[in-house]
Amino acid sequence: MSLFDWFANRRKAGPISEDRQEREIADGLWTKCEECGVLTYTKDLRANQWVCGECHHHHRIFSDERIRQLIDAQTWQPLDTHIQPKDPLGFKDRKAYGDRLRDTQTKTQLTDAVQTGLGLLDGLPVALGVMDFRFMGGSMGSVVGEKLTRLIEQGTRDRRPVIIICASGGARMQEGMLSLMQMAKISGALQQHQAARLLYLPVLTHPTTGGVTASFAMLGDIILAEPKATIGFAGRRVVEQTLREKLPDDFQTAEYLRDHGFVDLIVPRTQLKATLAQLIRLHQPRTAPALGLEASETEWANGLSSNAAAPIAVD
Repeated sequence: MSLFDWFANRRKAGPISEDRQEREIADGLWTKCEECGVLTYTKDLRANQWVCGECHHHHRIFSDERIRQLIDAQTWQPLDTHIQPKDPLGFKDRKAYGDRLRDTQTKTQLTDAVQTGLGLLDGLPVALGVMDFRFMGGSMGSVVGEKLTRLIEQGTRDRRPVIIICASGGARMQEGMLSLMQMAKISGALQQHQAARLLYLPVLTHPTTGGVTASFAMLGDIILAEPKATIGFAGRRVVEQTLREKLPDDFQTAEYLRDHGFVDLIVPRTQLKATLAQLIRLHQPRTAPALGLEASETEWANGLSSNAAAPIAVD
């Protein structure tokens, strides 16, 4: 029997059913990279924090995965999960805002576009906020502003560094001016946090735009970003029309902003937790070596001055 006849007989025996094909290639078993097209075993991709092993493309991830990557196991304490969005303007476009909120909450299992909480990052206590682009493009409404403000205030009371993972299309138009006021509210809380000489680290991910960029995303002591993240205020077309000139191809990328002084450090996702931990340790209050007590920079300097002025006993 020829090879052709053997294949023909197998085909007559019956085609492979769709159910059998689905069993052979399980849904979600492999993930195709959006950048280079390489297929990667999903389990391996998740172990590498959703960064392509071939081209190092950072796949988009969401708040639950971010928390799992950054916060030590069994230490996450969510804050303000009860706060629910409202529809004060009775806004309606193609769909009523209230209906859109309910549908998005059902789909994402989130109350709004940010999760906040306390936890340990490599053993260090932090206050962490993580924006989620799945929820109406990570848009900043009243709930996002309120939860982030409360998070920062809690961090100030507990003297914890604050970290916010930014991912947003900007202000939420369905809440009008109420959404824009969140920029000032969060910025005011950050000013109090920084007046207490406490650390604030924003991490700009793809994309970070609009009112988030115009407020708390750019108010960090050290501003970090993921590679190739889109970061900006207005869209590229709007900026070009306003300036009436062609912009560079890499305009509004993390690398362009770093080169022009708007971003301090670009950190691959696989190194983010270690980098954040290192920055926090470098900015912790100094400890008086003899007494083992925490001291502010002023107290430490005063102690050095008084010791320098004291007479040295010589036997």
